[in-house]
Amino acid sequence: MWGVKKWLTRTTCMDLQLNNITHGYGEISVLEDIDLTVGDGEIVCIVGPSGCGKSTLLRLIGGLERPDSGEVLLLGEPPEASFNPLTYIFQDFALLPWRTVAGNISLVLEDHPITRQKSKEIIDDVLSRTHLTDFKKALPRQLSGGMKQRVAIARALAVKPAVMLMDEPLSALDGQTRELLMDDLIELWMRESFTAVYVTHNLQEAVRFGHKIAVLSRRPGRVREIVKVDRALSDRHGNKSDLDEIQHYLWGLMRDEARAADRELLNV
Repeated sequence: MWGVKKWLTRTTCMDLQLNNITHGYGEISVLEDIDLTVGDGEIVCIVGPSGCGKSTLLRLIGGLERPDSGEVLLLGEPPEASFNPLTYIFQDFALLPWRTVAGNISLVLEDHPITRQKSKEIIDDVLSRTHLTDFKKALPRQLSGGMKQRVAIARALAVKPAVMLMDEPLSALDGQTRELLMDDLIELWMRESFTAVYVTHNLQEAVRFGHKIAVLSRRPGRVREIVKVDRALSDRHGNKSDLDEIQHYLWGLMRDEARAADRELLNV
């Protein structure tokens, strides 16, 4: 029997807990016995070889798919005035081209019983927090890739989620834009900590942004190791020998399996 997403009141904050998540498609086993805890205000990055089930795991957390077995638990209470306890930030921005920046953000509020004035206040707040106030009337076609992703982040913040599910949100951007947006995400977390599960292929991103990094094995994905990054987010910019060591350690965990996974994918 698949695990039901449960709400258990425990504290005034909210943790995410995965217990023995197993999932597959037909005869293909994708994930096996995944155990993971994401604490309130914590960013947990998920890394692993291609095809190991990282994005599938995120869909299971978000309720877009049902695990074959295991359970997803949200422990505690969501933030005050939260509209959606879980919300996504996608790689491809997912903006409606005919709506302005403000209009794209308002989309996630329109099914909730709030006044137009309250919606405007929320939109103005998240625009300010993501440095988009001057662009509220712009259309997506007028924005750079980095600015579009800022809109996607602002839209996610508008529903005051307990946990943000981030599926390679920077992978479609060039290197310079990724660096700028990573700075923005860290600044945002420093001002008002949020909880996130962040899927990425980029080990440098994971080391720079994650409090914990869960390394998955090649398919079927299992948690090989959870690596903690003790350095404060505000102190991770530039060349840091300890961060480089963590990145090299992560690649050492993944290298052989990444090669094997690449051969498997080529033979499909």
